Order: sequence, then structure tokens, then C-alpha cells
Amino acid sequence: MAKILVMIPSGEVYNHDCVRWYEYQQVQKHIDHYHNIGDAFVFDSSLKLLNYDKLDVLAIRNVKPGDVERYNAEYDYVFLRGSNYIHSHMDWENAEQVLPKLKIPILAFGVGAQAPVEGKLQLSDQSKRIWSIIADKSASLGVRGTYTAEVLWDLGIKNVRIVGCPTAFRNNDPDLRIDLPPLDQVKKVGFTMRREVSAAYAQNIETYLTRHRDVVKEMARRFDIVMMMQGEVEEKKLLWGTDEQKAHALAELKNNGWIGKWFLDAEMEELYKTKLWYSDVVSDYEDLVRSKDLVLGYRLHGNLMALANRTPSIYFSYDSRTVEFAETFAIPCYDVFSQKPFVLEDYWDQARFDRFNRTYYQRFRDMRAFLDENFIDHKMHHGVARPRRLQVA
Repeated sequence: MAKILVMIPSGEVYNHDCVRWYEYQQVQKHIDHYHNIGDAFVFDSSLKLLNYDKLDVLAIRNVKPGDVERYNAEYDYVFLRGSNYIHSHMDWENAEQVLPKLKIPILAFGVGAQAPVEGKLQLSDQSKRIWSIIADKSASLGVRGTYTAEVLWDLGIKNVRIVGCPTAFRNNDPDLRIDLPPLDQVKKVGFTMRREVSAAYAQNIETYLTRHRDVVKEMARRFDIVMMMQGEVEEKKLLWGTDEQKAHALAELKNNGWIGKWFLDAEMEELYKTKLWYSDVVSDYEDLVRSKDLVLGYRLHGNLMALANRTPSIYFSYDSRTVEFAETFAIPCYDVFSQKPFVLEDYWDQARFDRFNRTYYQRFRDMRAFLDENFIDHKMHHGVARPRRLQVA
């Protein structure tokens, strides 16, 4: 099996292919630090698709003499953990000094671009050079969806493959499908929260936050819900902090102009005190979504973790990333900025999820072909052959 490197990891690896946040048990050490555990989902999922017997980190921040020579001598390839790297503010640190010296392939593993609300995406000259280097050292680049492929194509990088995200395939289940139970059987619901938002990517902050708030409250009235966070500082303090930290966190939320006005009303404050959930361990999220009848909300990877475990999920789209993700997998998706309110019954439709089922089957094959094309030793298998429909003359 292969000896591999990861570029820009997110968390520490244990039990060979499992990921959790660094020093996760020392809560107070990083309670003031925001890290998106969704990035760890992708890292963990990537490892679960690859066959390897040694894993190390490719250093691009603190490169020591002899590092590159050791990489070339000891490792088979490096993979770039899938994330939102193609945007105007990406800092590649010393990658431009390291990557050209590599003699081993670079695998871009489900990377994505982020479009601004207005105007065309503008990349730095450094980013353009980095992506050209990666393209030259790959048979193909695996990207999140059509928009990302078009951005790279405009840079002259044409060896791209649309593969989605490794999180969708983490259980190596080529025959995965979502079959909806009757809605009256749905009792336990996870809501993936994202109350932090940027005006650079979401077109209307008031609409975003008020709809977020109102849907959470509606779901809480109908179901036994869990509000799934992904590493936000104030929410971590409300869950794990001292009494002083909890009081300070609540005050910070109330004093935030957007949150205090459009999100954290009295009903939401009570839900924050009783329904919040967070973990620094990826497997805890997987266990949680497996216990739910439905997961819906704003988080790309929280929702995708549910689908990967055959739990129905509905996306709330508010920027180019969520739209691209939903389109790539044909996931049922509600546009937060539409003129219509969200009605769960409109989305509890097997035909909508059958589109996902068919698309997932194709994307699984696309990801497997992408890894084969790049000569990567992997675990993705063919599954059970699906019967063909008879053509009646």
C-alpha cells in the first residue's frame, strides 16, 4: 500500500483513518478558537477512501531543509484535502516554493471555488500559479462541481473532473439511496446551524438570519430537534464553558448587531440553552446523524454526513458553494432568498430524493474513475449491479 502526504490537514488522526480536533479533550485550551469541524469531516472521509500504510503532513508553513527531498524519496503522492480554496483571499504560505520541487503527484481531492455576491471571482497571481502547478502534477483535478470546473477552465486548466466531495462516499456505499418514511413517522431531527454569515457571499443578511431563526423555531415546535454546531466560539462556551464564559458568550451574541436583531429572540435563546450540540470528534457526528430521522439546514458537510449515512437531508442554499453542492448531487434544496417560505411537506417527496439517488450512483462512479485515472490505490468498489429497465417496443 501507499505512503502518502496530506496538504492542509484539519485535525489529528487516530486509529489509522479517524479524525478529531487537536488535543480535543483539553476544552479550555481551544475554547476561544473557531475551527470548522466540517473540514475534519472531509479529511476523515478522504482517509476512509484511500489505501495507505503511512500518512504524514506536507509542510508548507515551516519547511525545513531536506523536507522536500524526503517527500520525494519516501512518499507516493500528496493529496490536497478538499475545501473551499479557490477564492480571492486564499493564503498559500510557502506552497509556491515547495510544490514545484515535488516529483510525486498531487491529488486535488474535491476542491471548490467561492463566488462573491457581485462581480467575477478574482484570484491572486499566486493562486493562479499554484493551481497551474497542481494541474501539471496531476492526471486530473477533482472538483466540487460545475462552477469550480468553469473557474479553473478559465485559467487554462482543463484536466478537471467533477467528483463532488469525499464525505458523500465515506462509507464506500455504491448502492446508497434515500427512501423516505411517511412524514408522520419523523420524530428526531438534526438542524445544521450557521448563524455566522458574510455579506460578501450572502445577498441579504436580514433575510438569511430571520429565515434561519424562523425555520429552527418551527422545527423545534414540530419535532425533537438537536441544533448541530460546527465549532463556533460562543456556542462552544455555552456548551462547555464556565459560568462566566457562558454569560459572556450569551452577552456577545445579544450585543452583535445582526444576531441580536434578527436571530436570537427569546424563543431562540431558550433553544440555545437546551438544544445545542457540538463535538470535536468526527465519529460523534456520524453517530448523531445515524440516530436522526431527518437532518436539514445550512451546513454543507453536516448535511452530507447525514446523506452518506442514509438519513434524509435538505439543504438550505445561500451562496455559490451550497448551490454548487446541491446541484452536483441533485440534493433537495431550499433557496433561502426565494420569495416562498420553507414548507417541509414540499420537500418530503420521494421523486426529489430519487433524483439524488440516481445522481449519487453516477458521482460514486465518477469519484472512483477519478482515483483510477490518477493511479491512486483506493477502497471504492463496484457494489451490486443494478438491473436494467426493459425497453418495450
